[in-house]
Amino acid sequence: MRFASLANPQDIVSFENAVQRGIPADGSLYFPVEIPRLSNTEIIRLKDKPAADVAFGVLWPWLSDEMTEVELRAIIDQACTFETPLVQVGDKRILELFHGPTAAFKDVAARYLAALMGFYNAKTSRNAIVLVATSGDTGGAIAQGFAGVPGTRVAVLFPRGRVSNLQREQLTRVSPNVTSLEVDGTFDDCQDLVKQAFADKSLDKLELTSANSISMGRLLPQMTYFAFASLASAASAPVRFVVPSGNLGDITAGVLAQKMGFPITSFLAANNHNDLLYRYLQSADALAQPVESTLSNAMDVGRPNNLPRLIRLFDDDHAKLAATVAGARISDSEVVATIKKVWQTHQYLLDPHTAVAWAASEANPDPGTSDIIVSTAAPEKFANEIEASCGIVVDNSLLLNKLQTRPVRVESISAKYTDFRTKLIELPS
Repeated sequence: MRFASLANPQDIVSFENAVQRGIPADGSLYFPVEIPRLSNTEIIRLKDKPAADVAFGVLWPWLSDEMTEVELRAIIDQACTFETPLVQVGDKRILELFHGPTAAFKDVAARYLAALMGFYNAKTSRNAIVLVATSGDTGGAIAQGFAGVPGTRVAVLFPRGRVSNLQREQLTRVSPNVTSLEVDGTFDDCQDLVKQAFADKSLDKLELTSANSISMGRLLPQMTYFAFASLASAASAPVRFVVPSGNLGDITAGVLAQKMGFPITSFLAANNHNDLLYRYLQSADALAQPVESTLSNAMDVGRPNNLPRLIRLFDDDHAKLAATVAGARISDSEVVATIKKVWQTHQYLLDPHTAVAWAASEANPDPGTSDIIVSTAAPEKFANEIEASCGIVVDNSLLLNKLQTRPVRVESISAKYTDFRTKLIELPS
């Protein structure tokens, strides 16, 4: 499989190079030259298989020219270490992706990316610096996933005052090969710093790579749970995935799984007030707006990195995109009301991001499909926020106590690129 720059289709690389480089030299994104399509027979064979076997069925067509079957299965065994169950709550099904070490869906892709990076580093003796900007969950998952991975140092950037208490604990109580940088700015500022570093030719010697959802090494593994859940639902009504949407990596992976042939009918992208995709679906002329802080902070993204990929998946045709992906915008007041209602009715506690998706599903019914709500984080990650806004007490002491056995390792920087560049050059070996 080969991957080309969205801005320069002549810049074509292998998956290994796409993972190691993170983004093309032109600063755009890598995109698959072609998407492998599984036959109906191949899809049916995966039904009722364990998650690891489904993951192999998804990833093997992409990676078979770069590694052996044994090597890929070893990577899957290293990464696929927790369940992603599909549970029934009332008349809805919820895909729980939060059973990993940091209680967020980012654990799935982070563990795969770390395993892939370790595999490629061992082959080449490469010593890379992994950069990741986070609005809350990604950074903690990457810090956990890459802890002690040979040949890697990690720099995590997160916006000061815009993450939950537990998220900050996960971001700052990190392994010695991880440097946590608290940025005086927004998530978009953090993302811009990472992009500038990749465009800075004077830093080439540092061998920078990305762990954000701009990395194909994260996007491809995210297809695996869409595939697994769609197969588990294949006997019921056609499936619509309702996806809490921020940087759009998750929904992009879902569309990739759909295009591989998995039985997915459509998607509902659920935005909070940071709603560029929602507005884009109404009008292709929609412009980015300043980031607004919300209860669903991991979705507080003004300029979603993966929007160009999502558009390209539909041949840059707005009408084709809008025919498969619908949009919704949910307010904080609707999030609070949804958390309370679902708790009172079903004794099932939603985190704010999953509540955005549930509210979107309720407000935008599609009688021809059966909704699967993608649950991206455990409510324990937002215990203080849920208690303050909803009056529901959430016990997250187990998560906190485990984290607080580790020392805090964090540095503060401004949103100026010169400050970040200096930190990168000074990263400990």
